[in-house]
Formats: sequence, C-alpha cells, structure tokens
Amino acid sequence: MSLKLQNVKDAAFKEYGRVVEGLDFKEFISVLTDTTEAPDHVIYVASDEKLEALAVVGKLQDNCYGGMPIQVGYCNGTNTKLNCLEYHKDSEINIAADDAVLLVARLQDASDGPIDSSKVEAFLLPAGMAVELYATTLHYAPCSGKKGEPFRVAIVLPRGTNGPKPEITCMNDEDKRLFAKNKWLIAHPDTDEAKQGAVIGITGENVDISELI
Repeated sequence: MSLKLQNVKDAAFKEYGRVVEGLDFKEFISVLTDTTEAPDHVIYVASDEKLEALAVVGKLQDNCYGGMPIQVGYCNGTNTKLNCLEYHKDSEINIAADDAVLLVARLQDASDGPIDSSKVEAFLLPAGMAVELYATTLHYAPCSGKKGEPFRVAIVLPRGTNGPKPEITCMNDEDKRLFAKNKWLIAHPDTDEAKQGAVIGITGENVDISELI
C-alpha cells in the first residue's frame, strides 16, 4: 500500500478534524512532559488529576465541549502500527507534547462492514499543537513522530469514556463493536485486541509507519 505522511495543518485533515486554536497549552504540555512516563510500549491513562487541575481544562470543557464534563488523560509510548480503529459518539481532543503521527480513516467507510487499511491516512501532529478529531473519525493510539522516540499525547474525552463496557443485548452489527464505555472498536486480525474478542473489521496490511518517520 502507498501511504504518505501529511500534516494536521494540511487541507486534507479537515475531513477528519481541526487544529484547536486560541488556547495556551504551554503549562499543560510542561506538566505532561514532566510527570508522565513514555515507555517503549503504549500506555493509556483515561484521567490524570495533575492535568485535570490545570486552568486550561476549564476552557477545554466550556469552549470545546459546550460545558459537558470531560476527562483528561494521556496516551504515551512508542508505536509505529495501526492495530485497531475506534470511534466515540463525540469529538476527541489530542494535545501533543512530542511529535506524533495520527492514523485516521472515515467511519463512513466502515459503516457497512470491514474497512481496508488502504483507506487509512497518516498525519503528523507536531509537538505543542492540539487537534480535535471529529466523532466520524476512526483513530487509535498515536504513533511515534520520530523513529525510535516516544510520544506523549494528552487525550480529552467526555467523562467516563473508556470505562467498563455496559452490558447490552446486541441489536445490530454496530453493537458488536462496543468494546468499552463510549468506545466502538474494530481490530486487525494480527493484534492482541482481536485475541481479546474485538470485532475483526480491518482488512489488508496492518499499517506500519516505520518508513515514514
């Protein structure tokens, strides 16, 4: 497959989200860098008290989520593969302390069944920038923005997202994708998530950006 590395500032990103402007994230990024680890694998923390105590979080909640309660955590580590795609019934905001690459696709392309990984696009999220990913944007853990180097990316979502999966009776195919609270997930077959019971919904190669960074 042919994949090129684009930038979130490019016009092509507008289909998936927007750059968040007007908010000062300097203190936020400093706390994210100084107080969270970035290992050689990927870790996710849904809610971090130190980040949520910062003044800019109130503005994120009111300006970007219209006053809805939010949680602020992080996804850190080292990664070059797609592995899965997920979506929520709302926007997600990513704030980068280090260069990171976002692998995204359109939910519409997975609405009637599996999505081929050739539909995935790659966008560099430069350190210091924040983006909103729309609810119709398939995404998963960020990838490293520089070869062999870890990333730190704050993740903002409505409070409770990624908590325990509610017990439901599956009424349709989308219900089968529900993997956690407000988290619908499809996996590539060559992943731990698929072994854990996630719906296999990605065909083609498991995208690897090693040659792009």
